[in-house]
Amino acid sequence: MTATTDTSTTRPNAVTPSAVTGASPATAAVPSAVRATAVDATGARTPEAADAITGARERIDALDDRIIGLIQERMAVSAVIQEARISSGGRRVNLSREMEILGHYRDALGKPGTALAMTLLELCRGKI
Repeated sequence: MTATTDTSTTRPNAVTPSAVTGASPATAAVPSAVRATAVDATGARTPEAADAITGARERIDALDDRIIGLIQERMAVSAVIQEARISSGGRRVNLSREMEILGHYRDALGKPGTALAMTLLELCRGKI
């Protein structure tokens, strides 16, 4: 993705919403009733802001779908690891490994990262 420069502002190199959403700046072809509905649905105060929000929300929805898929894949891989550990006489959970994961998420995302990692680990432990 490449950022575009908004030359209409006094800030040099400002990133425009269209750079994030990929939306075209031309919105005149959209009927005003449709644009008013988009403004209402997004909470934006202008049709342009509504367009930017709508595009960004679509991108977030696509990212969420990818994240969910990756979590499901992680759960399956974790089940393989747990099965191998248990069948070899080990414990289902390796606490030192979980501490490594918690630290990794904390280092990357701060304190909320730790909470996210705890939820992820809980999801991946499977049934007790």
